[in-house]
Amino acid sequence: MFLQVVEVGGGAIVLLLTFYDLFETVVLPRPAVRKFQLTRVVVPTMWRAWRWISLRSSRVERSESRMAAFGPAALIIMVLVWGVALTLGYALVIYGFRDEFHPIVIDFPDAFYVSATTLVPLSYGDFVPEVGPARLLIVIESANGVAYAAVAITLLFELYGSFRSREEAVVALDALAGAPASAVQLLETAKEKRMDSILEATFDEWRKWAAMVLESHLAYPLLFYFRSSHDNEAWINSFGAVMDAATLVLTSIETEPSAGSAKLFLTVGNHMVEDLAWLLRFKAEPDAIVERDEYVAAIRRLQAAGYAARDGDEHWQHFIKIRSKYATVLNQMAQWLATPPAPWVGDRSYLPHRQRARRRRPAATASKAAS
Repeated sequence: MFLQVVEVGGGAIVLLLTFYDLFETVVLPRPAVRKFQLTRVVVPTMWRAWRWISLRSSRVERSESRMAAFGPAALIIMVLVWGVALTLGYALVIYGFRDEFHPIVIDFPDAFYVSATTLVPLSYGDFVPEVGPARLLIVIESANGVAYAAVAITLLFELYGSFRSREEAVVALDALAGAPASAVQLLETAKEKRMDSILEATFDEWRKWAAMVLESHLAYPLLFYFRSSHDNEAWINSFGAVMDAATLVLTSIETEPSAGSAKLFLTVGNHMVEDLAWLLRFKAEPDAIVERDEYVAAIRRLQAAGYAARDGDEHWQHFIKIRSKYATVLNQMAQWLATPPAPWVGDRSYLPHRQRARRRRPAATASKAAS
């Protein structure tokens, strides 16, 4: 009798934990603040291994194809994990009521079989519940199986709907900013003939895009790992390019009519960066990352395009102040997701001052070891 109570109680605990995780991950349309979520533990762990294996390939297209498969594969794995957890929980409860079935459920593998065929449901009638509690349990699990299938399908459509909405703007930006996206090229294209108000419209569109991504990716963090459709594109890079374009407009370009839209976009964009940094546990640092020489070269290109651009110390200081709010987090995201390299976003370890810093560390370590 005591063992039956333990089995039923253990199964109930497994079921409660699974229902709780499903509710927090799928049903609740907001991030679980300071709460445990299985996806926030399992998915990053799988990504580390998947990313390491994918980057071992010497061909970029192969590594990109492998990493692009991670998002859908992780979704399937999580659906299977939840399904197995539900099956296991009900199997423990069924095993506690094993005497109420005909024939009697002899061992736990039989109980797991009864649970699995009921949850799917594919019951063949070889184990029939004969008493009230067992019958009620089978009815509940069968209904739970139908509900779980509906939740899984809903999650699938929600993820792919959000993914499609995110990628539409990324693909459309190619015509303006290139692939991978570049802030300077975006501004240059916007200055061409018959491009009146295109820059303002772009900032307005991406302000709405940032709000959409903020809501969808906080609610469903698995979307981070759904890679962009084309190898030269990455949603982080495109977002960073528009953020940099808005920063240049506000800090270094005079009499630009799109400045108001750029300011509104930066407000929403910085909000998005802050919340995604919290979700991914990235730490923002006061570093603009872009070098002064790169900034000056960008201003020269903008001047050649026809902008009233300035690269004085005041403009430079204003530029690095604004860019420091989002630059390090964007770079951490780009490196974590192993996105294709893009101007000003991604791995910046090749910069001269960072190379010198890396060379000094081994010497310092060696001197400590010698002492």
